[in-house]
Amino acid sequence: QVQLVESGGGLVQAGDSLRLSCAASGRTWDTYAMGWFRQGPGKEREFVAAISWSGTSTYYADSVKGRFTISRDNAKNTVYLQMNSLKDEDTAVYYCAARFGARFAATGGYSYWGQGTQVTVSS
Repeated sequence: QVQLVESGGGLVQAGDSLRLSCAASGRTWDTYAMGWFRQGPGKEREFVAAISWSGTSTYYADSVKGRFTISRDNAKNTVYLQMNSLKDEDTAVYYCAARFGARFAATGGYSYWGQGTQVTVSS
């Protein structure tokens, strides 16, 4: 059984920063890529960022490149999403996801998902 629990969401103003965390439990002895996705109001869920098992490879959606940074601490089984220069359009529920057996920064194919954390950016 795998559990992913996000935290760190909240209400911020445009231009502010926020850091999301996602703690994994269960199958943490295995290698797994991690990703962040988001779903804004009335929108489809979209890819935000991914990180490889080692943490040396990352991949970002164009909309967040240069503003968001994904990182991980395997000793704590935790992945982070540092979000800077937040914009109105970043308002969404943010989900972390795990893809076991993948060492690369995967943009899809995730099997395990957290419950999501709300990020609201006001202007």
